[in-house]
Amino acid sequence: MPIGSTPPPRTPVAPPARTPPASPPRAPVPPAGGKPPAAAPSRPHGKSVRPASRPEWLALKAHGGKLMPTHLRDLFKTDERRGTRLCAEAIGTGIYLDYSKNRVTDETMQLLFKLLAASEVTQKRDAMFAGAKINSTENRAVGHVALRMPKSGMFNVDGRNVVPEVHAVLEQMMTFAGKIRSGEWRGNSGRRIRNIVNIGIGGSDLGPVMAYEALKAYSQRELNFRFISNVDGADFHEVTRDLDPGETVFIVCSKTFTTQETLTNANAAKQWVVTTMRDPKAVARHFVAVSSNLDEVKKFGIEPANMFAMWDWVGGRYSMDSAIGLSTMVAIGPENFRALLSGFHAMDSHFRSAPPERNLPMLLGMLAIWNNNFLFGAETVAVLPYSNYLKRFPAYLQQLTMESNGKHIDLEGMPVAFETGPIYWGEAGTNGQHSFYQLLHQGTRLVPSDLIGFCQPVDGSSVEQHDLLVANLVAQGEALAFGKTQEQVIADGVPAAMAPHHVCDGNRPSNTILCEKLTPQTLGALVALYEHAVFVQGVVWNIDSFDQFGVELGKHLAKGAAAEIAAKGGKSTKDSSTSALIKRYQRFRKAV
Repeated sequence: MPIGSTPPPRTPVAPPARTPPASPPRAPVPPAGGKPPAAAPSRPHGKSVRPASRPEWLALKAHGGKLMPTHLRDLFKTDERRGTRLCAEAIGTGIYLDYSKNRVTDETMQLLFKLLAASEVTQKRDAMFAGAKINSTENRAVGHVALRMPKSGMFNVDGRNVVPEVHAVLEQMMTFAGKIRSGEWRGNSGRRIRNIVNIGIGGSDLGPVMAYEALKAYSQRELNFRFISNVDGADFHEVTRDLDPGETVFIVCSKTFTTQETLTNANAAKQWVVTTMRDPKAVARHFVAVSSNLDEVKKFGIEPANMFAMWDWVGGRYSMDSAIGLSTMVAIGPENFRALLSGFHAMDSHFRSAPPERNLPMLLGMLAIWNNNFLFGAETVAVLPYSNYLKRFPAYLQQLTMESNGKHIDLEGMPVAFETGPIYWGEAGTNGQHSFYQLLHQGTRLVPSDLIGFCQPVDGSSVEQHDLLVANLVAQGEALAFGKTQEQVIADGVPAAMAPHHVCDGNRPSNTILCEKLTPQTLGALVALYEHAVFVQGVVWNIDSFDQFGVELGKHLAKGAAAEIAAKGGKSTKDSSTSALIKRYQRFRKAV
């Protein structure tokens, strides 16, 4: 191509459909809501249509091929109202979604809605809210929506309305939070508690950390909140090194109270408190538990009255509005925590009642499927919150999305024939602009993006400074969509020889989620928005979004590796690589 001519825009090409692996599938699972058979016989594979065989799926695949060459510049040029048409608002949540910068047409959206209907998303949504055991691989209800229902709500698990139990735990949490915040709760030596340390991992850590950082402006500042999750002893050391155990309460979060990483850190904390205070009874005043295992909690030394219940119908990554959020309630206070729950419930109500064309979770979920499966083969999604308070939100979404939909077997027990679960990642704006946005704008990989912003600051930021933040938000969406042509670059005075280096192809899809203000209620609605979008994707892909057997494998193998490390000799049962690594570690560990 001659220097100075306009290069054709780079069009990402979707990868071919995945070829199902040759290995035999595991035994299929019973249908959602069904009663588990005694011997778990195989489920007939012909009972439901596989997603990629649906006429609606095939129609979208053909449509995607036709739309691939289309540029967003042309879509906006031919429809001056596009930016005000392709948008939706969840009334009562303060959340507005602009999806006009996705490469979609009205036909695209109609085809997506047909796939959504054929996949019975609304029926399965209603089954979830009715307490059906839609987590079919574990034969469990999926009840996180019950955690934010009002007292008058109904959510039946095995014929029992569990909402009263939820509110009983909320009342218990409010009492404890009130005592800590007022100074009524005293440590074993009679001193006021000033430090609250949450010990957990996965959903028992990511949710509380994210919520605390997001709502720090609403927190009681004289209290100090910290979080321990990593089994690496450095995490415990750095968190506690400048704390006084006499002024510290640990919240140990583990549903089973057997989670290896959490219990290792909890026992380190217990030793630290007892050794420093020289009183084994100090545990009762410096530890509380969030768990469902009363026997193990008592064995640890925590008073039964200081255990806050969890339930097996709430998955860890969906639990930040349960007692797992105890540290959040202590930080922001019971009233703000209730506002957080009301935001969750408001999005739940929107998800249950809004038609697909105005339903934010359905729109977000189906657009992700469009980019992942039909147009781009997009392997990742960038989450870009333009709020420093939401700096931990991308990490929180990583678990929510990737642990939920990182699955290769469908509900029929068969390998999926397409990509599921894109990789979610991101960073707060504007920091990310000086880090990885170069790849977003000019890289060879196409990355759909979710830009999240707020119309009002929550702290003492000047209006001018917040205006600049929001200006960067909208400018990035504009740049991703429209880019800059070679003609525009040359018109700006760039020499023709250098012009290709300055060209940004644009045509890169993004959603803009604009909220009124980052309040507890808005945060709850925002989290619920992604929860339900993940659910929509899982239903369309015909996978179980609520199990996580892949996580369990590594934990199981770690126990065997730990046993071999402790044995310090003998014949290894591991492969040659793993065995050599263990022996090398033992050799250097012995030197220490």
